Amino acid sequence: MQHATGLRPPSRLLVTDADHHRLTGLARASLDRVPETAEELLSEMDRAVVTAAASMPANVVRMGSAVTIRNDGGNIQRVTLVYPGEADISENRISVLTPMGTALIGATAGQTVCWSSRG
Repeated sequence: MQHATGLRPPSRLLVTDADHHRLTGLARASLDRVPETAEELLSEMDRAVVTAAASMPANVVRMGSAVTIRNDGGNIQRVTLVYPGEADISENRISVLTPMGTALIGATAGQTVCWSSRG
């Protein structure tokens, strides 16, 4: 289990209407390939509070957000949350269809999120 300090309470998740629509479709389409992560993303979208992009607070992680995280070992890393076709680990571009990416969507600065590593 990995943790990142700086992100999400368990109760409330804000997502833009456009991200909610696209992420829900992506998760459904990915159920055969990455079932656990797709199901987790669908669960996140089910509990999400959907808001217009113009009303989204600046400190909420959305698609395309650059986020600085600190793991359990204290290592600091800056990652950008992207759609699967844009992911590139060598450039710290993390797919939303990874456990880390799913945990980060909708998080806010100063919160902690947890995810299980694949493998």
